[in-house]
Amino acid sequence: MRFRRWPRVEPYRDTSRKRAAFHRSQRLRRESLPLFAELIAETQHDADSEMARRAVWWPEQQQESRNRRAAEWRQARTRLFAHGDNVRARLHELWRTCPYPADPAYLHGLLTNYDRGRFDLECPPWTPQALKPRITPDPGSFDEAFRQIGRKQVGGGPKTTAADEFLFCGNLGAGLIFLTSRVRLIEPNESFYTPSNMRLRDSYVGRSRHWVDIEVRGPCSDADLVVIERLAREADQRPVLVHRAGRQR
Repeated sequence: MRFRRWPRVEPYRDTSRKRAAFHRSQRLRRESLPLFAELIAETQHDADSEMARRAVWWPEQQQESRNRRAAEWRQARTRLFAHGDNVRARLHELWRTCPYPADPAYLHGLLTNYDRGRFDLECPPWTPQALKPRITPDPGSFDEAFRQIGRKQVGGGPKTTAADEFLFCGNLGAGLIFLTSRVRLIEPNESFYTPSNMRLRDSYVGRSRHWVDIEVRGPCSDADLVVIERLAREADQRPVLVHRAGRQR
């Protein structure tokens, strides 16, 4: 059983620093109630009596702590041996390899977590787990394949009328892909500004005069590029063009 060696019972050491600290504590107590300073001084004893009292109290307190700790170890071992042979051996192995301190309280916590079904014996929580990314190999819609993670206003207009640039992320199987969706003007002399209740992304007003430019970053094959463009066109009635980062179409 893994355990930490508990220090042995040692006698109390009488030092000048401990005596000075004792005198200071008595002085502070008297100064805290100046009207009763004399009464408080009558109840205070000298440093020799205090050091003698501590010389008796200190070993008793250490022994009491040792007894309490030993009782906790016995209780923990009893709980451990109450499990079946196979489970007990596995729990013993986990206790020897876990990062918890060698303390009976942590052994009790380990057993409690197992009894309540909070971890698997073959996969304890401190074992590094392989990350499983969210993959959508055959998405049915754009929202199913990609999740919006960013948004900012472009065009320099008021908050209620400016166009937006959206950032999406997803994984079609080859790795994490980031999409940057921007609204472009077909006619350079047009404006992004629309009434506040007719946002470019949500309304059908002016869709024939804008197109959506989607820039793709990340591992993306030609087949994935075709899938992204198909999903984007199904999600938006405006013209949509999809290209890799750095390649304008």
